[in-house]
Amino acid sequence: MPKRPRPGPPANRLVVAVAYDGLCTFEFGCAVEVFGLPRPEMGEGWYRFAVAAAEPGPLRAAGGVRVLVDGGAELIGQAGTIIIPGWRGPAEPVPEGLCAALRAAHAKGARILSLCSGVFVLAAAGLLEGRRATTHWRYFDALAARNPGLRVVPDVLYVDEGDVLTAAGSAAGLDLCLHLIRRDFGPAAANSVAERLVVPAHRDGDRAQRLRRPVPRERAGGSRLAATLDRVRATLAEAWPIARLAEEAATSPRGLHRRFQEAVGLPPGEWLLAERVARARDLLETTTLPVEEVARLVGFSDVQVLRRHLRRQTGLSPTAYRARLRRDADPATAA
Repeated sequence: MPKRPRPGPPANRLVVAVAYDGLCTFEFGCAVEVFGLPRPEMGEGWYRFAVAAAEPGPLRAAGGVRVLVDGGAELIGQAGTIIIPGWRGPAEPVPEGLCAALRAAHAKGARILSLCSGVFVLAAAGLLEGRRATTHWRYFDALAARNPGLRVVPDVLYVDEGDVLTAAGSAAGLDLCLHLIRRDFGPAAANSVAERLVVPAHRDGDRAQRLRRPVPRERAGGSRLAATLDRVRATLAEAWPIARLAEEAATSPRGLHRRFQEAVGLPPGEWLLAERVARARDLLETTTLPVEEVARLVGFSDVQVLRRHLRRQTGLSPTAYRARLRRDADPATAA
């Protein structure tokens, strides 16, 4: 199924989160935190939020929390954006009434997001046939086995198919919700919401879900390395050869490699490059600085170096990357 054109801010600002008995509390909380809180700084055009019941009867969320809703299937039909915050499990049946309501809303133009195991609801409704989708890494096999007509994208944070979007487990739901804000209102709005949430404003959807090694225990000298990382981030325009990094962290070059691998899972050089590219993306998204100045501020020797590394990560040149973000954020120029 081809993707629909990606709009700017939706004409229908109503976001409806679907509640069910056994509701996943964290995923539901992500939807409420991003779309359901008053944000007067965003103006009158911000989202409206409501909760719709997937089924009749009293509803409880994980942890014993009772859930009060604003409506049922009729509310789903009024939504411009619908969020499925998890589901009871891969093998748990989905009420046909919910499936029908989702199909009808989607046919009218609603966008539908699933968080974590909520993807099984979209699959049951037939909304993922011929599409790419993701979910928590524990459910990859179950999703693929039950739905041979969809393409499971493993080990990513989220997949955006235009009008159907799916997120991986738990906290990846925040990444997807912030991604949608970025699509609708631009980087500045997403950055503002992320700042209030105290989370990164942007993690690429194709970032791996699983850490390749456990988070290390604190040890002597850990605070010195943390201070070094903060200092480098604050002075990316400066040269940071390995010898200087080791001196700043009060260790040898060999010890520096070991500490970086334990703390961030990358060699020092790879970590520094990732920080420079991430900062360059921030500047391209949130400023009008010339590309040459962006390259200088993040510590690249010239704009060609920035272009090479940004293209490797995003497939776009700095100019094209900036233009795409503005096009996606501007409803007047959205394709």
